[in-house]
Amino acid sequence: MTQDLPITAVIGELIAALKRSKRAVLCAPPGAGKTTNVPLAILKHLDPRGKIIMLEPRRLAARAAAERMAETLGENLGATVGYRIRGDAKTSPSTKIEVVTEGILTRMTQNDPELPGIDTIIFDEFHERSLNADLGLALALEIADALRDDLRILVMSATLDADPIAALLGDAPIIVSQGRSFPVTPHWLPRPLDRSLSFEQAMTDLILSAMATESGGVLAFCPGEAEIKRIMARLATQVGPEVKIFPLYGAMDFALQCQAIQPMGSGRKVVLATSIAETSLTIQDISIVVDGGLARRAKFDSATGMSRLITEKVSRAEATQRMGRAGRVRAGHCFKLWSKAEEGTLPAFAPPEIDTSDLTGLALELAQWGSPPEAMAFLTQPNPALMAEAQQVLRMLGALSPKGQITKHGKELARAPVHP
Repeated sequence: MTQDLPITAVIGELIAALKRSKRAVLCAPPGAGKTTNVPLAILKHLDPRGKIIMLEPRRLAARAAAERMAETLGENLGATVGYRIRGDAKTSPSTKIEVVTEGILTRMTQNDPELPGIDTIIFDEFHERSLNADLGLALALEIADALRDDLRILVMSATLDADPIAALLGDAPIIVSQGRSFPVTPHWLPRPLDRSLSFEQAMTDLILSAMATESGGVLAFCPGEAEIKRIMARLATQVGPEVKIFPLYGAMDFALQCQAIQPMGSGRKVVLATSIAETSLTIQDISIVVDGGLARRAKFDSATGMSRLITEKVSRAEATQRMGRAGRVRAGHCFKLWSKAEEGTLPAFAPPEIDTSDLTGLALELAQWGSPPEAMAFLTQPNPALMAEAQQVLRMLGALSPKGQITKHGKELARAPVHP
């Protein structure tokens, strides 16, 4: 394990680990440059015969990462570096690094389990523990063990408990870098937030206070679209015409998402975002983060058979990720909507989706793959009772036979990019 070195200083050890054991875990803080530096280093030093596939949890981050790497090489997007996301792709026969969203890898493995033409799979921002990332890693490990002993697997994260994932990868080496992100000064409330204030009013006040005391653009984290729109309306009446306010959330048109992260020629930018902006994004104008301290998560309710959105406090890991957004391009500041004493009450990590989500889609993918969940290398095994419920739903839909085997109809459902 290497510690306290910038990302460029640990590249040599990372390459050696991948040559030696084909697997590794890389931990580096937000802004360390792992997303763009590591794939290019693998391309340069390992000279892979096939493609390097890098998984990103969100479409916007996937495209932005590909654009930054192509720019580093001085090439057009779609040449050496390309991307594939739902509904959009830019690749060519010469593409060697392909950045994809997590569901794309699942489809690739289901379509051809040997993954021909793929040399290395990188799981970026794995700490988010999405259901697709957990499934993708489990499938990749089974392929490597059974069909492709030459397949390289790298797991990267800024806030990951590395030991369990290294054990899952067969005691893979862990490389730790302190990175090169610029310092970020935290600012807490002097006392817990007055409960008589609405979230929107408190966030508006904190954003205006941050803008009055520090220079630079602002990235403010809100739990959802509704809060973003209400804060936008409040801010619009209290800032001058030189301040441009942009929303950024998952349900937006993708072109508008891209517009929110583009640098401005003049004026001052305020981006009001959900957790979509937590990882793998560099917004050039931003040096101030205002963190509302809330996240909205989908949680499956087995009593109703439906998922519902729950708003809850962020974890310390998520707060660290958010704060890191302020130090991507220069020294920054993070203003938190909670007191320093309250920080210790935050959970260490957000719960993995496999513990809280509807497992129907996962059950269908595993049925198509042909392995029961207990035979797969999941970092967190799915709850057996919830998996049984999911399988029962699939039987009712005609996707599984009474013995649990996938049907022709089930295979058709699995190809559709929607819930079964």
